[in-house]
Amino acid sequence: MKMIPLFVMGMLVLNACEGELDDLGSQLVNGNAADGYDQAYSVIAYNINNGDLTRADASKLDSVRIGAFSEPVFGAQKVSYITQLRLNAYNPDFGTNPVIDSVVLTIKPKYETATDSITTTTNEDYIYPDGSVAAKKIVTTYPVSKYGKYKLAGEKTKLTIKVNEVSDFLGSTSDSLSSNKAIALGAEIGSEVFNGTVNSVVITKDSDASELVNRAVSYRMKLDNTFFQNKIIAKKGDQVLKDAASFIRYFKGISISVAEPDGYLFSMAPNDTSITMYYKNDVTGTGGVVTRTKAETVFNLGSGNVHLSKIAYDRATASDAYKAAIPLAVKSEDVIKTDTRLQVTPSETLYPQGMGGFGFGIRIPAETIALLKNKYKTEKIGIVSAKIRLYNDATIWNNKYRKPNSMLVKDRILKGFLPDMTSLANAGYSLLKIGNLSTSDTYYDIGITASLKAIIEDENYNPTEKDKDFIINLGAYLTDSATGMLLGQTNNTRAYTPYRLVLKGTDTNNTGGPIDLKSKAAQLRLIFTTK
Repeated sequence: MKMIPLFVMGMLVLNACEGELDDLGSQLVNGNAADGYDQAYSVIAYNINNGDLTRADASKLDSVRIGAFSEPVFGAQKVSYITQLRLNAYNPDFGTNPVIDSVVLTIKPKYETATDSITTTTNEDYIYPDGSVAAKKIVTTYPVSKYGKYKLAGEKTKLTIKVNEVSDFLGSTSDSLSSNKAIALGAEIGSEVFNGTVNSVVITKDSDASELVNRAVSYRMKLDNTFFQNKIIAKKGDQVLKDAASFIRYFKGISISVAEPDGYLFSMAPNDTSITMYYKNDVTGTGGVVTRTKAETVFNLGSGNVHLSKIAYDRATASDAYKAAIPLAVKSEDVIKTDTRLQVTPSETLYPQGMGGFGFGIRIPAETIALLKNKYKTEKIGIVSAKIRLYNDATIWNNKYRKPNSMLVKDRILKGFLPDMTSLANAGYSLLKIGNLSTSDTYYDIGITASLKAIIEDENYNPTEKDKDFIINLGAYLTDSATGMLLGQTNNTRAYTPYRLVLKGTDTNNTGGPIDLKSKAAQLRLIFTTK
């Protein structure tokens, strides 16, 4: 009988708040609460200047971005991919009189798979050139997944992909590399207009339907034959081709970039990239007959090589509002290293951006914590749900660019994941819930129920000395492919997430205490019960 009022109240809150109640909050309530309240409190929101850089070596790159994108709020961004390459077999024998036919770079961008975006062309009268074999050729084409401008000047956006030799030794895979690392480039060894699609190719014989070619979905680009003839074929027997250590100091790597200053960013899996060198040599057969014979050498660009995502920003083209936020930003190293009260300047606007752009902090002021601790002590409140709510600022960011659907959240002082993410991992907890994602009225709820309860209910926590700061960046946490478990706070997609967003920050007329539930300022939103 004592539980009936709580059960009824819980049902009312669940329905009245239309999903406002955290599903886990009810598991954390103490005692026999009978009255429920929904309240918002002001928080201190501030931009964090990450210096337009992030760690972007192979250890952080499950994916990489290539491209260029410019818009009027954040400015221009250009991203290139730099990697070492190695021979699949060292001290190669290219045979007699080897001459290159072609050199092909293969990359595998992420692509769209919706049925209405795929096109298939079939050539029933195809003649396979090697042996003039009558065949059927089926080409299936997919649009690459893009972030940015699908069209420029009314036409589908095209990018010119450029491949350059790298002039600087890239070091070891154990080295930490930042996204702004200066890397000298050498000769251009390939350039081709990319129309934004990838394809698969299947060629079968007419005679018996056996496969002559079955090429997985990819983008293939020809590189400079003469460069590889001189760089590789001509070095047959030379020490530079005899072992990996010599080779990566001789042929130091390649850079893949785009020529244009604007367009879009696309992603690819770095370990699926390769270069194949096709050539012919003389093979002497029975009776001394010499035949030109096909051969190939593969260069490995996958794991085991140094990878770097090189990211360059031009903030001169950014909005005045964005530039005004820069002097107010706190340095990220201060956020990480400082254990005392960090001096921050409240910002009315937040500018989070992946790939080294701004992060932001949300501070629950010590005064608000003291108020809640007092309510816990005197009114016996039980916190059912606690979340940080953040609203899109449609006065600045009102466009069709895809909004982020994930965020990285950490306690400023504590290492690792939030208590919510660990203690509630098996209870259906969701760090981030999003409302109205496809509209200009998007809002984000970051669940901190367990984190806040640990503070409010801790008798040793001194609210006169400590604020509570949460540090937030754009990105998603990576999981173990076998277990589905999160790999760790620093194992995430921040280095290659292309998203950016403008959020409403602090209501500077109210930097502490309760605020109207209708307010769209950054806020701490609570549902609590009292006995």
